[in-house]
Amino acid sequence: MVHNGIEYGMMQSYAEGFEIMKAKKDFNLDMSQIAELWRYGSVVRSWLLDLTASALKENPDMNGIAPWVADSGEGRWTVFAAIDEDVPAPVITLSLMMRFISRQDDSYGAKLLASMRNQFGGHAIKKE
Repeated sequence: MVHNGIEYGMMQSYAEGFEIMKAKKDFNLDMSQIAELWRYGSVVRSWLLDLTASALKENPDMNGIAPWVADSGEGRWTVFAAIDEDVPAPVITLSLMMRFISRQDDSYGAKLLASMRNQFGGHAIKKE
């Protein structure tokens, strides 16, 4: 269960980072190319980044993907466990909250997060 909470935080970080870069319109950054570069030459390389790169290669603008990210319970359980044990877990908790926010906001990062979940677990993507 706790590994799922950690996953929530890592995926949220990737989604936020790519959204920051995507927002910088002046540079016309290629998100797919950046992900590929990071896969082999960055401290943030990981299997989740491999999946992110795959999602960006398939659909770099996240066209047709609603900015709606589900949670399947594990993140909630991790947050509840942290609360029960009096352990501060702000990153995991906020990552869960961001999934709730994604259901209300048109966010590129949320679309990418939904795509990442689909890449590794075949989780459903809500279409626009």
